Amino acid sequence: MSAIRLLPPELINQIAAGEVIERPSSVVKELVENSLDAGAGRIEVDIEAGGSRLIRVRDDGGGIVSDELSLAVASHATSKIGSFDDLEHVASMGFRGEALASVSSVSRFALTSRARGRDAAFRIEVDGGRLQAARPAQHPAGTSVEVRDLFYNVPARRKFLRAERTEFAHIDDLLKSLALARGTVEFRLSHNGKPVRIWKVAGDDQAALQRVAEVLGEEFPAQSLRIDHAMAGLHLSGWVGLPTASRAQADAQYFYVNGRLVRDRIVAHAVRQAYADVLFHGRHAAFVLYLQLDPAGVDVNVHPAKHEVRFREQRLVHDFLFRTLHEALAQTRAGQQADAVPAVGDRHAAPPSSPMAWSGQSSQSRLNLGVRDAPLAGYAALLGESPSASRAPAPMPEADAGEAPPLGFAIAQLKNIFVLAENAQGLVLVDMHAAHERITYEKLKSARACSNLRSQMLLVPLSIAVSAREAAAAEEHAEALADWGLELSRSGPSTIVVRRIPALLEGADVGQLSRDVLAELAQHGSSRRLQELENELLSTMACHGSVRAGRRLTLPEMNALLREMEATERSGQCNHGRPTWTQLSLGELDRLFMRGR
Repeated sequence: MSAIRLLPPELINQIAAGEVIERPSSVVKELVENSLDAGAGRIEVDIEAGGSRLIRVRDDGGGIVSDELSLAVASHATSKIGSFDDLEHVASMGFRGEALASVSSVSRFALTSRARGRDAAFRIEVDGGRLQAARPAQHPAGTSVEVRDLFYNVPARRKFLRAERTEFAHIDDLLKSLALARGTVEFRLSHNGKPVRIWKVAGDDQAALQRVAEVLGEEFPAQSLRIDHAMAGLHLSGWVGLPTASRAQADAQYFYVNGRLVRDRIVAHAVRQAYADVLFHGRHAAFVLYLQLDPAGVDVNVHPAKHEVRFREQRLVHDFLFRTLHEALAQTRAGQQADAVPAVGDRHAAPPSSPMAWSGQSSQSRLNLGVRDAPLAGYAALLGESPSASRAPAPMPEADAGEAPPLGFAIAQLKNIFVLAENAQGLVLVDMHAAHERITYEKLKSARACSNLRSQMLLVPLSIAVSAREAAAAEEHAEALADWGLELSRSGPSTIVVRRIPALLEGADVGQLSRDVLAELAQHGSSRRLQELENELLSTMACHGSVRAGRRLTLPEMNALLREMEATERSGQCNHGRPTWTQLSLGELDRLFMRGR
């Protein structure tokens, strides 16, 4: 090996550039975040040739005084932190002091700035890491950064750049995410001299939602729920898409922590669990969510490009996100408009019309389809109870005279599969099996929640080899697991013994079940695997215990089904995430038949 030596500054900066500058969009990210930290109210981004020829970012922020221009492109020079305590409470987007030094080392770079309150602007240029002296320039208050010929002196990196259209698409996506994060800032984007995007300042919630619609699609606001909930020093706000607005890819998921877009496994896991009961297999939720917490509670210094964070109270954050989103989705009912659902935790929001207000007419009967109570009876037997306790119908109040319930009144049945109903908006179509399956499933879950879970002793205790971390989790969470009917005990550094399992899961793979639960406990500090397995069984029971396609229903039975859908949580989707109903408005029907043309 050669002798140990100090690397030249130019090489150090190029190595740093390799960590934070993957492509032109990485440069745009660093420059725009600097503009945001400078207090800019307007940011213009001009791109040529997908960013390989030119990236120019201009802002109206605080600017940089002439004496500090050379420091701005020096390694590890920053105005954003000055002590370890500052690092523990980072509130700015950038703070490492590497961005401009790294960018200027792999491009032809120019920085022009005029500090607020100063009469003159100054400009510096850096060519491949060689800094030129500052000179006077013409520029309004604020800063402009020009990056030309990116990677011109690092050909190995330049050849990995994609086509112009692809690179610009990455820049466009980046600006979308930043526009969602900062509604109080105006963003403008142009490519090859042509304007592409203009995001005006969003001064209120309605304007902010319009900006969201520009990014996620015009249909998203009507298919989303407003979130606004605070607890234990955490505040979650934003919008989550209804399950029916799910997507084939996870390309419409924006999660911000203190204004910073992040991709975090804790967040992803909490969201997946919240949607587990309502999202079709292989589909992904759409959302724009903002989490605010004390900067000391999150470490943003774990990734060079700041894509990831680490929460100091991971379990608290996970459970807070899961419960907030789970509660929001539980409030949805078939026939209820998304904008009628109050923001979770918002005490000032007007409550929606109670679905129970449309629970029946004197001419309608209770939903009694013959097979509905069969799974309830079987489940009650597992709990050691009388089936009659699960079969007692709740009273259903009358609907107000002259008003139509959300799902309207049944008018016919199509092919013994679909229920057709008329409401104030037009025509409602209901998949009767899917709808009744959700109703039965929710009843089974309610029965489970109100009953003590029976556990079953294994004839021969099962010894399982696990990791040392999982064995420690079994020891730490033994009491919580016992509440679910799963008795585990640690018998060695990496061995556990299973003695009891929930009676409802008789026949399950005990070894795999235990490993799954412990893996989640070790990684997230909590596990819903037992509940998910129980819900899978209850879902199967509900499917077999629901009215089947091909069954002829009477009008009173159809209306009773509609009323129960309006009163049942998550009734817009069946247990597998498929929609249970759809609405055709009078306008849509008119267009189908070309009325008014």
